[in-house]
Amino acid sequence: MIDNNVPLQSQSLQWFTAVVCSLLAGVLWHLFPHPALIVVLGIIPLAVLYTLNRPFLMVLFFVIFSFFRIHEVFPQLYSLKIPLLLSLGSLAALAWQVGITRQIKLFWCKEFTLLTCFLFLIIVGIVLAGNRPIAIEYFKNIYWKIILMTFAIAVLVRTPQQLTFTLRAITIAGVLVGIVAIQNKLGGIGLVEETRVTIGRELGSMLGDPNDLALVLMFPTSFAVGLLVTHQLPWHQRLIGFIAIPILFWAIIATQSRGGLLGIMAVFGIYGLQRIKSKALLLSIAILAGGILFAVAGISDRASGGSAEAGVDASAMGRLYAWEAAFKMALANPLTGVGLDNFYSNYFYYSPHWDGLNHAVHSTWFGVLAETGFLGLSIFIALIVVLIKNANHTLQSVKAVKDRIDPAIYTSAQAVFAGLMGTIVSGTFLTQGFNWPIYILAALVVAVGKTAQVALNQLKE
Repeated sequence: MIDNNVPLQSQSLQWFTAVVCSLLAGVLWHLFPHPALIVVLGIIPLAVLYTLNRPFLMVLFFVIFSFFRIHEVFPQLYSLKIPLLLSLGSLAALAWQVGITRQIKLFWCKEFTLLTCFLFLIIVGIVLAGNRPIAIEYFKNIYWKIILMTFAIAVLVRTPQQLTFTLRAITIAGVLVGIVAIQNKLGGIGLVEETRVTIGRELGSMLGDPNDLALVLMFPTSFAVGLLVTHQLPWHQRLIGFIAIPILFWAIIATQSRGGLLGIMAVFGIYGLQRIKSKALLLSIAILAGGILFAVAGISDRASGGSAEAGVDASAMGRLYAWEAAFKMALANPLTGVGLDNFYSNYFYYSPHWDGLNHAVHSTWFGVLAETGFLGLSIFIALIVVLIKNANHTLQSVKAVKDRIDPAIYTSAQAVFAGLMGTIVSGTFLTQGFNWPIYILAALVVAVGKTAQVALNQLKE
């Protein structure tokens, strides 16, 4: 109804709006006779607006699906193409927030410089790769997304609330993967060498390799421990850590991955360093815990690398042969290496021991050396060193005032530093130089450092 007390100009606008809406409704009813379709069309603009204004959530969920392979852990989601939809939403939201509304302020740091140099070298290596189609395919399908999301996470995570949400989301995602891994172990599903658990092996998933599965599970473990041991956090957040740790621990043990177990020890070691003053006591605990872990995990029962193999076991010898091949690849191509994802296809030409099969490098450091050369490894190591220094500096700065700032910052500083050290240690035996873990941690190191700096500056004011 038109109000007579409203000015004539406003009444005209009301009439015009009413007529336009009526005509539009009539057109929609004619084109889409089913009412549900009109409802869907009405929801789409709201969904688009929500997506454009929530870049942090879009990017975080994309990373969770891509890293934890949730759509492969739960095959019912596989056909929905959720990672693709989230990637499109993430890109659209970032472009909108950075280019149109300018609500996100960009910055630059030393980590970004090293990461950009490394990316440039990889692109040059792709052009000169021995098997260019393989390098291009990996870059197109995986690596460019990793780099883009690394920058996105570092820029988007700006508040303690976002850090809290990130901690919980990553921990819960890890728990979901851990539960499925335990179910597969108990049900004898997808086991490798009859004892080592995997997930999604029939789909060709990354989690079909027990070593990669161990690293994926180790990543949220550092966050779960941080949630549990930070007394300043609310009880319900600490409860998440309390529930998550045994699930993740059991699942990692089920992979029987030596690299994964070493990574777990490094994670707990970092937390121990913050709380146990006696280094001798900490070292004794680490040695005892390591022995128990390897016994409980049943490493000696493995078909490869178990006690049945005399001397240096086949698994260890395979790694040594692969590392020697990686070194020879770098000697032949010192500036660019053999190219992204090209180690496997070049193994035959550089291996000192050919058993009829190509093999993976099973080392982050030798993998980077082989595929980017000595120059690429130097830049990669420089990036790792800068990240360690940044993460440690942030942790020590926040630790001194942990009772005066948001506990999410202190929790995140511990979790990121522990996760980074665990990934570095386990990366000695796992191939992760061009996969998600190190890059997500790099982004979180930068994000936590920036958030902590803002909080520390506010305390000084």
